[in-house]
Amino acid sequence: MAIELNHTIVASRDKHSAAASLAALLGLPAPSSFGPFQVVALSNGVSLDFLQTAEIHPQHYAFLLTENEFDDVFGRIRERNLSYWADPAHQRGGEINTRDGGRGVYFDSPDGHNLEILTRPYGSGG
Repeated sequence: MAIELNHTIVASRDKHSAAASLAALLGLPAPSSFGPFQVVALSNGVSLDFLQTAEIHPQHYAFLLTENEFDDVFGRIRERNLSYWADPAHQRGGEINTRDGGRGVYFDSPDGHNLEILTRPYGSGG
């Protein structure tokens, strides 16, 4: 049996702004509307469905990118003067990590979600 993640709901104070901001930062197409959601479609068929709510419980979302995509997204992180860290606990500010022979960095969404971009999956070696 092949089981795949199809979508997950991302809580946000302003679903339109949050979805548009993430899509632009990642270089993805503009979000679409579906029912009460603003949908950011990822290239592997998974979507992030932004739902507006007053109650936010911060989550972690990690995005696997190619080296060139990492350069583009990390460039936009720096252009926007977003704080970033090499670790999920936000102890190594202004740094990236080189786990598994790749690169990774963590940053926060406006709603407090811990976002991560990385070029190699955890445990892939290198």
